[in-house]
Amino acid sequence: MIAQDHSLTRTYSLAFVKSFLIWSFTLTVCLLVVGFPLVVLMATVGSLLAIILQSVLPVSAVLLVAGSLIGFNVLLILVSAAILTLKGVHPHEVSWLHWLHGEESKREIPIYAACPLTCELMKSH
Repeated sequence: MIAQDHSLTRTYSLAFVKSFLIWSFTLTVCLLVVGFPLVVLMATVGSLLAIILQSVLPVSAVLLVAGSLIGFNVLLILVSAAILTLKGVHPHEVSWLHWLHGEESKREIPIYAACPLTCELMKSH
């Protein structure tokens, strides 16, 4: 009985870690691809902040601003992944993540305007 409980706990822990890592990866990709304008805006604001802080902290202004922006993004991704994992939202339940699982999106077969004229010819042969 104790061995089963330990095995069940281990399986649950591995599923939890797997879900957390998948969410971290997915949110990172979404930030870089979909959130590209946001990344450009953060880089612009970061550059201006580094220029402003250069007069106060001449040696470490760029390091401070870059580290803060990167740290904020990493923290935001990790906290979001943890929240989604703790709420029990699994990545396979999300409809827009079909690309993550290697599933093809279902495509409709195109119907051309000339098909009623030509389809009958193909069937008669």
